[in-house]
Amino acid sequence: MAPSRGDGLSAIALWTPGDGLLGALAPLGAALAASPALVIDLDPDGPEYPGERSLADLVAEDPTADELKPGPGVAVLRNGGVAPSVAGEVVGALLERWDRVVLRLPPRPIPQAEFPIVPVRLLVPGWLGGPAEPAVWQATPGWAQLPAPGVRLPVPSRATVSALLAGRRPGRSRWITAWRSVWRTGWAH
Repeated sequence: MAPSRGDGLSAIALWTPGDGLLGALAPLGAALAASPALVIDLDPDGPEYPGERSLADLVAEDPTADELKPGPGVAVLRNGGVAPSVAGEVVGALLERWDRVVLRLPPRPIPQAEFPIVPVRLLVPGWLGGPAEPAVWQATPGWAQLPAPGVRLPVPSRATVSALLAGRRPGRSRWITAWRSVWRTGWAH
């Protein structure tokens, strides 16, 4: 599956090195903005997203045809403790079948991927976050200028954060809507 189609990207790899909560919520926002979509967590130490089976389960027991088939809305596949190098075949099968896939990368080490890597960083006044590179910039309550090109996300509402943390789809959300432009932006491999 090619990483890009005529209407934008089909797979992105989100890397959030500096904030655990943002690292858990960002893939959900990106997937909801591109629904139907699949989130695959490639971090063996990732969050315990809800769901009956994990990526580790699919690797150990081979996925069924129904588990590989895209469905409506957003599906989230938590990691379950499997290394990305071991899950390649299952991840490849899922990438072939879903039109939109968000790969959640571990925060360390700096990732290498065959798909566009999208850094997601907190936008704080004074920018102390290291080298400025194109990124998705998560705004904070204090205003700050973008230190590099990218997409500025608004501060998410409490209702949006609460719904995502509870495993529910939020109602109308400016934060999720802002993720749509991430799918149309050119990101380095």
